[in-house]
Amino acid sequence: MMRIVLLVLTNFAVMAVLFVTMNILATLFGINMSRGSMGGMLFMAVLFGFGGSFISLLMSKWMAKKSMGVQVIEHPSNNQERWLVETVRRQADKVGIGMPEVGIFYSPDPNAFATGANKNSALVAVSQGLLERMTPDEVEAVLGHEIGHIANGDMVTQTLLQGVLNTFVFFFARVIGMFVDGLLRGNNQGNSGPGFGYFIGSMIAEILLGFLATIIVLWFSRHREFRADVAGADLAGRQKMIAALRRLQQAHHVQDLPGEMAAFGIAGGLRSNLGKLFMTHPPLEERIAALQAAN
Repeated sequence: MMRIVLLVLTNFAVMAVLFVTMNILATLFGINMSRGSMGGMLFMAVLFGFGGSFISLLMSKWMAKKSMGVQVIEHPSNNQERWLVETVRRQADKVGIGMPEVGIFYSPDPNAFATGANKNSALVAVSQGLLERMTPDEVEAVLGHEIGHIANGDMVTQTLLQGVLNTFVFFFARVIGMFVDGLLRGNNQGNSGPGFGYFIGSMIAEILLGFLATIIVLWFSRHREFRADVAGADLAGRQKMIAALRRLQQAHHVQDLPGEMAAFGIAGGLRSNLGKLFMTHPPLEERIAALQAAN
């Protein structure tokens, strides 16, 4: 529930920032943003919808290192670090991507994630808890899962999907706002610019449409987990991947990774007060069953 509350608050903040920026850019570039100017609104919707998503993608690796306290292994200092780097190198070579950076972050929970702007400039990080609580075979499968995310281009695909959805949310929220404003003004519309109804209508519409967009993004997140599990099974072995997922089942109360990292972690969204629609990952039993049923 807290994630949903944060989403609502974020939408309010985004609405305020975009409104101020929109008017500044409209003034600088002479864009007609008066009521009924669909062209101007569509231009701003595309600009902000894709602009924010791609900026987030370009900053993803830097943000992951800072927010998670990832210590990148530049010069392995022990056998475990050397094994991690060599395992990632071997798997990356097998799927034909550039060698990702490899790092470790402190968390007692078994987790891992992958992020980065493209397949040849990525980061794979594992938690200290994962290294302590999983066998080498299980860790190998988890690394294969994360390499699968990178090889499948999941980060870029999600960015494109998020950009499209952001554009629709931004645009149609304002169309709805204009409609509400027109209803409230009745015959007293004139050319005085958007009124109170426009701001309230578009704000509420953006929140509601944002919820629908979130459901679509999370559906995609759950779908790609199955593909990443298959990649982990191909790279490490099906039984190792199944064993790793079963190990996660034994780790009760695993905490979600923060922000966008939650979608790319090996574990996450294991529970949701609002049901499966708002989970970043499918239930572990479904992932295990899918691997067992695969040919």
